[in-house]
Amino acid sequence: MTEPATEPKRIFFYVQHLLGIGHLARASRIAGAMVEAGHQVTLVTGGLPVKGFPGPGVNHVELPPVAAATGFSGLVDIEGQAVTRDFEVKRTLMLLKAFHEARPDIVILEAFPFGRRQVRFELLSLLEEIRLTQPKPLLFASIRDILQENRKPGRDEETVHVVKTHFDGVLVHGDPHFVRLEESFPLAAEIADRLHYTGLVAAPKPEPSADRFDIVVSAGGGAVGAALIEAALDARDILNDQHRWCVITGPNLPEDDFARFAARVPETVSFFRFRPDFPALLPEAKLSISQAGYNTVCDVLRARCPALLVPFASGGETEQTVRADKLLALGFACVIEEEGLTGAAMARAIEQGLRLECPQSLDISLEGAMETVRIVTSFPS
Repeated sequence: MTEPATEPKRIFFYVQHLLGIGHLARASRIAGAMVEAGHQVTLVTGGLPVKGFPGPGVNHVELPPVAAATGFSGLVDIEGQAVTRDFEVKRTLMLLKAFHEARPDIVILEAFPFGRRQVRFELLSLLEEIRLTQPKPLLFASIRDILQENRKPGRDEETVHVVKTHFDGVLVHGDPHFVRLEESFPLAAEIADRLHYTGLVAAPKPEPSADRFDIVVSAGGGAVGAALIEAALDARDILNDQHRWCVITGPNLPEDDFARFAARVPETVSFFRFRPDFPALLPEAKLSISQAGYNTVCDVLRARCPALLVPFASGGETEQTVRADKLLALGFACVIEEEGLTGAAMARAIEQGLRLECPQSLDISLEGAMETVRIVTSFPS
């Protein structure tokens, strides 16, 4: 439990999820720890609503939602139409209004300026507003431990410039014993004085679920998880596997895919769109089959559950592959590359995964939510 705060702070936390729900889940977990510590939190979101996020006690401001266009080439609105300049102006004004109403002592921007360039139209305006505010609130960037590799010249240098110009600190939600920021951000040394490792932001150890499954298949948010679900079901048929299976598609799996899978799963397989108690299913499981997203890996590590990972790598994505390789090296996982994902490959990997014996000791902090609260609320003004 987080210790009650002696001096409550007003905290303004911005998060924009574009594809999955991992960014929103991590930010909501941190916001919940802040509320538990006695602080007043305003969480501003700009993606499609997700049931259950944020949690109770958080003041939630919802901007008109946007999502990533195909190939992350731009932004689309809730109708799938490219956002217009008028739309951007409306969102920016709503964000600035929320900032002034919150009157924060601390502002946290999730991902930016290391990511979320698609919404810099509103965040650059917010940075300028923060600069002009007296007294000026503290400003932190909140980033996961592994960043997407920048392939465009000058982007990393631009990020360093923005951090040095505007930010008091960068919260790296990871443990340097697991992975260091410089492994995915080559210029980390230039902002070393602003970096604060929080540990991984994992959920607290859950109470065991009343349900018991041997193999838990999950696709995170589900927007890009259809191939994983299909390969897992194909593998079960190939193996004629008699373990107790639970398949969780994710809330964003397209409806056509959901209906197709629902029609083929046997009655002996438990099939869900979403399980809010997902972390509680893992301690008793023999194998977790999933992508290698940040939150799922945190849940696997917390539960000490063997994992079969299929890292998302489409469109040049690198972050999940790096994370999967780290778990492979620790002995927690076996890995299938996305391009080689078939039912037969999954069947072989399942047999391998069921033989994994995870290390019982783990020198990796999973208490990143509470440490984030400690860092930002004790930071010198």
